[in-house]
Amino acid sequence: MKLYTRTGDDGTTGLFSGARVSKDHPRIEAYGTVDELNAILGVVLCSCDEGHPFERRLKEIVGCIQSRLFDIGADLATPEGAKQQSKIHRIDEADVAESEAWIDEVDAANPPLRTFVMPAGTELAARLHVARTVCRRSERTIISLGSIEPVGEPLLRYMNRLSDLFFAMARRANHERGHPDVPWTPKPVK
Repeated sequence: MKLYTRTGDDGTTGLFSGARVSKDHPRIEAYGTVDELNAILGVVLCSCDEGHPFERRLKEIVGCIQSRLFDIGADLATPEGAKQQSKIHRIDEADVAESEAWIDEVDAANPPLRTFVMPAGTELAARLHVARTVCRRSERTIISLGSIEPVGEPLLRYMNRLSDLFFAMARRANHERGHPDVPWTPKPVK
């Protein structure tokens, strides 16, 4: 099987339903940004040390999230009502609850948050902050899609929780390596 099909040479791409849409359609932007987030999580995993207990656990959680992001890509590539929708997993309340449990687990060891913090610190923390910002952008693209076509409400909540989780992970990655949060120091107002 060849890697290239030539079917997208006209600027369109196929959805899981079989329909073809422009490559700049909001649906394609949404699942393309989810794919970008998944790739960035692969970069996050490269910074994890298997010998460090938290980072080993982080790898487990991120591996689960990467699989869910593939589910989300299939969800976004399958409009509601398509014949193929029985073949995909749409994010549900159990997925949202799992993400909340991860946030609670990861954040439990973080010091109390007393100020806005900069996206800085260790390399792992910085990569998690990049994942957080791409996750927020992904959430925005899904909201844009939802303004013209139906999008599952649990999916929106899940994406919102993921960005919170990446923030908690970034703080924890710093804390575990003895690097304090880098506080925002606003410029004094004159």
